[in-house]
Amino acid sequence: MDLAYVCEWGRWPKSTHCPSVPLACAWSCRNLIAFTTDLRNDDQDLTRMIHILDTEHPWDVHSVNSEHSEAITCLEWDQSGSRLLSADADGQIKCWSMADHLANSWESSVGSVVEGDPIVALSWLHNGVKLALHVEKSGASSFGEKFSRVKFSPSLTLFGGKPMEGWIAVTVSGLVTVALLKPSGQVLTSTESLCRLRGRVALADIAFTGGGNIVVATADGSSASPVQFYKVCVSVVSEKCRIDTEILPSLFMRCTTDLTRKDKFPAITHLRFLARDMSEQVRRAAPAPAPGCLPPLLPADPRPPQVLLCASGQTSSIVECWSLRKEGLPVNNVFQQISPVVGDKQPMILKWRILSATNDLDRVSAVALPKLPISLTNTDLKVASDTQFYPGLGLALAFHDGSVHIVHRLSLQSMAVFYSSAAPRSSDEPAIKRPRTTGPAVHFKAMQLSWTSLALVGIDTHGKLSMLRISPSMGHALDMSLALRHLLFLLEYCMVTGYDWWDTLLHVRPGMVQSLVEGLHEEYARQNAALQQVLSTRILAMKASLCKLSPCTVARVCDYHAKLFLVAVSSTLKSLLRPHFLNTPDKSPGDRLTEVCTKITDADIDKVMINLKTEEFVLDMNTLQALQQLLQWVGDFVLYLLASLPNQGAPLRPGHSFLRDGPSLGLLRELLVVIRIWGLLKPGCLPVYTATSDTQDSLSLLFRLLTKLWICCRDEGPASEPDEALVDECCLLPSQLLVPSLDWLPVSDGLASRLQPKQPLRLQFGSAPPLPPGPPDGLARAPGQPKIDHLRRLHLGAYPTEECKACTRCGCVTMLRSPNKTTAVKQWEQRWIKNCLCGGLWRRVPLSYP
Repeated sequence: MDLAYVCEWGRWPKSTHCPSVPLACAWSCRNLIAFTTDLRNDDQDLTRMIHILDTEHPWDVHSVNSEHSEAITCLEWDQSGSRLLSADADGQIKCWSMADHLANSWESSVGSVVEGDPIVALSWLHNGVKLALHVEKSGASSFGEKFSRVKFSPSLTLFGGKPMEGWIAVTVSGLVTVALLKPSGQVLTSTESLCRLRGRVALADIAFTGGGNIVVATADGSSASPVQFYKVCVSVVSEKCRIDTEILPSLFMRCTTDLTRKDKFPAITHLRFLARDMSEQVRRAAPAPAPGCLPPLLPADPRPPQVLLCASGQTSSIVECWSLRKEGLPVNNVFQQISPVVGDKQPMILKWRILSATNDLDRVSAVALPKLPISLTNTDLKVASDTQFYPGLGLALAFHDGSVHIVHRLSLQSMAVFYSSAAPRSSDEPAIKRPRTTGPAVHFKAMQLSWTSLALVGIDTHGKLSMLRISPSMGHALDMSLALRHLLFLLEYCMVTGYDWWDTLLHVRPGMVQSLVEGLHEEYARQNAALQQVLSTRILAMKASLCKLSPCTVARVCDYHAKLFLVAVSSTLKSLLRPHFLNTPDKSPGDRLTEVCTKITDADIDKVMINLKTEEFVLDMNTLQALQQLLQWVGDFVLYLLASLPNQGAPLRPGHSFLRDGPSLGLLRELLVVIRIWGLLKPGCLPVYTATSDTQDSLSLLFRLLTKLWICCRDEGPASEPDEALVDECCLLPSQLLVPSLDWLPVSDGLASRLQPKQPLRLQFGSAPPLPPGPPDGLARAPGQPKIDHLRRLHLGAYPTEECKACTRCGCVTMLRSPNKTTAVKQWEQRWIKNCLCGGLWRRVPLSYP
């Protein structure tokens, strides 16, 4: 475990950020981090602030005045990572969502309140979606064997089985409150007591079962008192929310039963369920699924609920792990003779059993639990298996001496240690034997693990944010091949779930990039055609982000982004085509275009065009004119590729991979045919070329050369070399047409490519670090040159006057507001209004953005 970067607050003359008490922190599946501070002014007035940042740009923090009147006690992201709940000590709950789909612009529109009753636990209702990882199947070829859907019921459903959105919270007085978001925008709320005899609740946590029920754990803060558990059922009856509760078995911590240590740990300081959704099912024998398909839903045979408890004294703590199990109830022989118990008829009871407990530890300041839903054949995970790699089996404990320990979540044995002290230490000294610093140390008050458990964020007593890498091996030595397999497995998990994979990139070194890209492609190629189509854009974005990490593969980043753009343009233009008659065959005009262009290999564009029903390509003239910028990009891209063909033996340049990519060349060929037809209807929409001859038919020339190149690589298998005649003709292209310069690579100021092992970056909130050295010549615009809208292909000038937004991952820049209101342009913009084409989130950037 090592430090990746640190981001801290600067000093202002009239106000300062200080850590809130308590300090809340949350990490979403899209790698957005939210945390709280109190803004104190000269009059000592406190403003409760919520800060939201993207892990790739931590300095670009969006700070919003929460308008909570009391301290914020809870922060909770929803399952999609796009909405945030905040709750305070006055019983107020607010729901925050992105304004204009921007990661650095948030607003609160709905909420609920339990007047004057502090919230101690908060969670979104479960949506019933759960995907389990089977690490024992990590070497399987099918994603259906590695990742299986778990039969998990939503907490509440609408008509047709659609999950109903909402949240549940527990208050300090023992109330449980539920708010439901109806599709109409109305909020239904209900509040009920957890039990008849209400008591003080100092700590609480919420978990969900596969049957749709909710389990709540509560403690009054004293280790001498029992930890109580309740089952909560939520329903809607006559348009009103109803809450039913049931008491479950309670437990006393083991440390309170030891007379010698009874008074050493008087307070319970941490209470957490080990899994928020308790259905980590055992892998059972099931019929093998079809190749590349996900298996059918398996029954949710949940492992028993497991809870982590921490009791503390003034200087020390102890941690215990408990599990709720079903056990047979012994029957007296007298009753056995009257009514013999046979098989499953034996009465069962629920009983808490302790799994493990630590020795006396330093005082624990924060706990972070893994979110990775792993599933293992051996659910008990004996101590003998602790040295094996299982992603997500380590939880993090932060101590008051400034150290952080990763421990096995069931055996509680230490697996890795990090010390925040800057005192120099020998690199070969075992971490567990390093001396600890004396005096009060800066320590983490709140921590969160990422969704792959490969990164840990902590907020310390000074309000400073620290990002830690956690080795996939959980502290054990791994050879390169095994480390690559672990990273590849987690990248595949992110590709299937749609989660952001930034935390995985923290562990990718430049020498790993080529192997990971090839491994991803091989695993992707093994899946069936339907699954490949679903994941096609996601794998391109993943490859692009990997190639950014090595200077040897930067040019390939350009190709992957160009292919993402090409696929999006092709899909949009084909979707504009409409059949001339409604009772046409099943094939759409776009499908027939692909079929004709694949079947007819003639290099004459007009001969291909006459085989199509041109009436299906008729569009409104205003629509065609609005698409001119996209059509211009297609024409310029084809010209650039053909002009670069003679230089294919040179070092890798942008566009090199397209010269051997038959499917992509086929897409370009289809688009040239569409452009030719539309040009007959509206000549103003045609790409504009600067030619040396007025009689030059540029589009026909490009189509002829592109067809010859496509024929060389259209078949599966190794592509054949283009003949010398084609290369000679491509050599003459620059003398016939002016080859434009393309904006290949947006300027990205992210951190992933700048982070080095053992060399943490020091950053400051609100102050962007200097940009790293630019990419190789020809890959991006030089500073000061006119800027361009990368998605609309519009020139913005050297000093844009329009508000812009940039992708948090690829750096792609586009205008925030659309300058064109035609239907076709709106259809194109809908493809990336919420996320960039690469899947990254949008963030507002200043007008002076480079």
